[in-house]
Amino acid sequence: MRTLFFIATIMLSSLCAFTQRPLLIDSLKRELTKATNDTDKVMLMAQLSNIYSFLKLDSGFYYADKSLVLAENIKFYRGKAMALYALGTLYSTTDLAKSLRLKFEGLKIAEEKNYSFEAGWCLMGIGDVYYWLDDMEKSLSYYKQAEEKIRLIKRDKTSEDLIFTIQLNIGTCLGRTNQLDAAFSYLQPLYEQSMNSYNMHSAVLCYFGELQFARGERATAIDYLHQSIDINTKANDYFTNADAYKAMAVFYSKMGQVDSSIFYAKKGLEAALLVDHKPRLLELSTLLAKLYEPTNINESNKYLKVATAANEELYGAKKVKNLLKSFSDEQERQRFAEAEQIARQNRIKQYTFLAGLSIFLFIAVVLYRSNKQKQQANVLLQSQKQEIEHALGKLKSTQSQLIQSEKMASLGELTAGIAHEIQNPLNFVNNFSEVNTELIDELEQEVDKGNYDEVKAIAKNIKDNEQKISHHGKRADAIVKGMLQHSQSSTGQKEPTDINKLADEYLRLAYHGIRAKNKDFNCDIVTSFDNNNGNINIVPQDIGRVLLNLFNNAFYAVNERQNAESLRLNADYKPIVSIQTKKINDKVQVTVKDNGIGIPQKIVDKIFQPFFTTKPTGQGTGLGLSLSYDIIKAHGGEIKVETKEGEGSEFVFQLPNINL
Repeated sequence: MRTLFFIATIMLSSLCAFTQRPLLIDSLKRELTKATNDTDKVMLMAQLSNIYSFLKLDSGFYYADKSLVLAENIKFYRGKAMALYALGTLYSTTDLAKSLRLKFEGLKIAEEKNYSFEAGWCLMGIGDVYYWLDDMEKSLSYYKQAEEKIRLIKRDKTSEDLIFTIQLNIGTCLGRTNQLDAAFSYLQPLYEQSMNSYNMHSAVLCYFGELQFARGERATAIDYLHQSIDINTKANDYFTNADAYKAMAVFYSKMGQVDSSIFYAKKGLEAALLVDHKPRLLELSTLLAKLYEPTNINESNKYLKVATAANEELYGAKKVKNLLKSFSDEQERQRFAEAEQIARQNRIKQYTFLAGLSIFLFIAVVLYRSNKQKQQANVLLQSQKQEIEHALGKLKSTQSQLIQSEKMASLGELTAGIAHEIQNPLNFVNNFSEVNTELIDELEQEVDKGNYDEVKAIAKNIKDNEQKISHHGKRADAIVKGMLQHSQSSTGQKEPTDINKLADEYLRLAYHGIRAKNKDFNCDIVTSFDNNNGNINIVPQDIGRVLLNLFNNAFYAVNERQNAESLRLNADYKPIVSIQTKKINDKVQVTVKDNGIGIPQKIVDKIFQPFFTTKPTGQGTGLGLSLSYDIIKAHGGEIKVETKEGEGSEFVFQLPNINL
C-alpha cells in the first residue's frame, strides 16, 4: 500500500505550484532518509526528479539516475517505468530524441507488465514530445491512448487529476489544429472544474484563452491570459508563464499592436530562460525576430541568433538522426507486436488444422475398417489435404505481402518525419526573403533621396541576408536531396562522357565554391589527365556528384589543417589537392589526393556508412561518401581510400573503360 501511495502522488507533485515545491522537496527528502524499503526509495527519488525538473535540472538528473539504477538492481519494473518517464521529462526541453526514446522504453515496460497507470503516464509524456515537435496528429493520438488507459483503472483522486491533465492536452491540441468546436467541448468543462484548484486553473486559463481568441472572443481571451499571468507570477510558475506570455504576444501581433506584442514576447523569453525551456526559447525568439524585421534589423538579427542556437540544440543534424532512430525503434516495436499477434493467430490455425487432420484420420480409420467406403475415404482425404496445402500457401503469400506493406508504410512515415524536421531552415529562408523585399523598397527610396551612405548600409544588409538565405537553403536542400538520392536509384541514362573534362569542371566548381565561403582560402591544385581515356559510358550527373563530393572533402581537409598549422605558427605548410586520371587495361582510374588532416585509422571502415561524418554538427549530413559508394558500385566499379592521420588522404575509384 505504501508503494502504491508514492506512485499515486508522483503526478500530484508535478501539479503543485512553484511556491509549494520547496516545501514538498524537504518533506520528500526526509521521507527518503527514513525509508527502509527499496521500492519506496525508487518512487521517492523518481518523485524528487519530477519536481526538480521544474526547478533545477542537475538535481533532477541526479535523483532520476539513482532511481533508475536501484529499480534495475531490485528488478522493480513499476518503479523503472516511472524512473524512465522522469528522466525523459528532464530531457524534454533540451533533447527531444532522448526524451522520446526514454518514454517509449518506459511505455514498453508498462505494457509488458500490464501497468495501466504507468502506461497512461508514459503515453501522455510521448504525446508531449510530439506536441513540441509540432506533430499535433500524433500528439493527439497518444493523448487519447493515455485517456483510454487511465479509464481502465479504478477512479480516484489521482486518476481524476491525470485524466484532467490529459483532457487539457487534448483540448489544446484540438485548438491548435483548428478543431474549435471539439476543443471547446473539452476545455469548457475543465474551466469550471478547475475553479477551486489554484494551479490547475492557471493552466486552463492560458489554453482556454488561446481557444477563445481563435473563436473571436478577443476581450475574453486577453482577460483570461491576464488572470493566468497574475496567478503564475505569484506562484513563480515560469513554465506556464512562458506559455501565457507567448500567447499574449501572438494575440497582439495578430491585432497589429507590435509594441505590446514585443513587450509580452520579451517577458515570455525571460520566463523561458529561467527554466531553460528550449522549445519556448525557439518560438519566442523567432517571433521577436519577425516583429523587429520592419523597424530594427539589428534587433531582428540578434533574436534570430538566439532562435538559431535553440533550433540547433533541439533540431541539429545529430538530434535529427537521434529522432529518426527513436521513430524507427518505435515502428520496430510496433512491428514486433503485430508479428507476435500474427504468430498467435497462426498457432491457432495450426492447432485447428491439426484437430481437423486428427478427425480426418479417425474417419479414415473407420472407413478402412468398414471396407465398404475405403476407396471413397482415400479420395476424400487426398482432396482435403490438397485444399489445406493450398490454403497454407495462400496464407504464407499473404503474410509476405503484409510484411512488405508494413515496411513501405514505415518508410513513408520516416520520410514524412524527415520532411517535418527540415521545415525550420526553410522558414529562415522565407523570413530573410521577406526582409530583403522590404530592404529593396527602402533602397529605392534612399536612392531617390541621394542618401548614398544609407544606400550602402542597406545594400550590405541585403548581402548579409542573401548569405543567410543561401546557407539555410543549402542546408535544407542537402538534407532532402541527400535522403532522396540515397533511397532511390538514379533515373539518369548512361552516355559517352569525357572523364577528364568532367573531372576538370567539377574541380573548378568545388574550388570556387569553397572560395565563395572563405575568401582567404588558397590551395595549390595539381592535375594529371591521361589523354588515352577517351569517352566512357557513364551517367555524367552521378559521377559528377561523386567527384564533387571528393573534391569538397579534400578542400575541407586541407583547410582544417591550414587552420591548425596557423595556430602553431607553422608557415611552411601549403595546401595541395591533386586529381589524376589514368587508363589501366580495361578500366579508368581516378585518384583524388590531399595533404589535409587525414582520417583516424579507427574510423576508416565507417566512412562509407550512411549518416557517418567527422564534420561538426550542421556542416555535413554523412550521406556524401555513402552515396558515392553506391553510385560507383552501380557503374560496376569500386572505390577505396588510403589515409594517414595528420598527413592526408587519397581516394581512388575505378570504372569499366567502355570506350565509345
